[in-house]
Amino acid sequence: MPNQTITRFHCAETKESPRRLPAWLDCHRKPVSMILRLYATLIFCWDVLIILVQFFLTLLQSLFHLVRPAKAKSLTGEVAAVVGSGRGVGYDLAIQLAELGVKVACIDVNTTDNDLLVKKIQSTGGVASAYECDVTNKADINRTVAAIENSLGTISMLFHSCNVPSARSLVTEPPPIEITLNVGVVSHFLLLEAILPKMKKVAHGHIVFLTSVAGVSGLKHQMPLAVSQFAVQGLYESTLEELRIEKRQHTIHTTLVHIYPFIITDHCLNDIRLRISSAFGRIKSDEAARRIIEGVRRNELEISIPKYLLFVSHLLRLLPRRASLLLRELIDTGLDL
Repeated sequence: MPNQTITRFHCAETKESPRRLPAWLDCHRKPVSMILRLYATLIFCWDVLIILVQFFLTLLQSLFHLVRPAKAKSLTGEVAAVVGSGRGVGYDLAIQLAELGVKVACIDVNTTDNDLLVKKIQSTGGVASAYECDVTNKADINRTVAAIENSLGTISMLFHSCNVPSARSLVTEPPPIEITLNVGVVSHFLLLEAILPKMKKVAHGHIVFLTSVAGVSGLKHQMPLAVSQFAVQGLYESTLEELRIEKRQHTIHTTLVHIYPFIITDHCLNDIRLRISSAFGRIKSDEAARRIIEGVRRNELEISIPKYLLFVSHLLRLLPRRASLLLRELIDTGLDL
């Protein structure tokens, strides 16, 4: 019995005690750990070096493109869905895309203006079809996308110009909050759910988000609109990051467009107060559409109409808050830029 007790105790002690490494390996454990740490450090330094080289090459490339813009890609044969084509910039985008050989799906709830637009494009030899669609309704979007694919082919370009305000709309009674957010934000998600997976499948596409000055700072008495425009920028950044993580940023391109409606619209002189009107000038919607398409053809990530105002808005963000407010008082557009 004592021998059995001793044997059991010995077995239990053996099970609980940790297994020791072989003597030859245990004595080399510290040098091996140091070698592994050195290897990991070298790999990290190499990665940092590669990133720095790529960073400076990208910076040099961007500076070079300021002097000599990148070559514009051909859009012939592309299928573009232009949402909000019945008026404004969307109207001119549809016309100019068709002139470049793009098959244009004109999407709008205003069937009268949309049908006239399609007839105008077809009269000049372009390819276009009109689609009535409520972009806040998922079933309606899926039906419309299926109809476009049956008629024109898989959508390879998406221009979302809904909820981009005109100058006159900024001083009128704003629509209900739900309508503003559904048209300006929810519709983006529904359209992306229906179109982006198919772009990924064919590894080809371009998504263009159009937003207004409201997405840069804010608008007086137009808080829901401003919130929706800020949300569009967040959606753009999220989409860009998703494509980067999935290694698709070179096959599916994204572009964010900032539009300043009080500059583009021709009928805003009596609506919006410009203290230094000559400093801004006027840009017609067809000229704005032309500049947008130029940037899209060069795969630019961010476009501003007019171009210099995007730099100004970024500069204001770097200044102290009180200083930026003083500059806004000087400009005094009647809107919070």
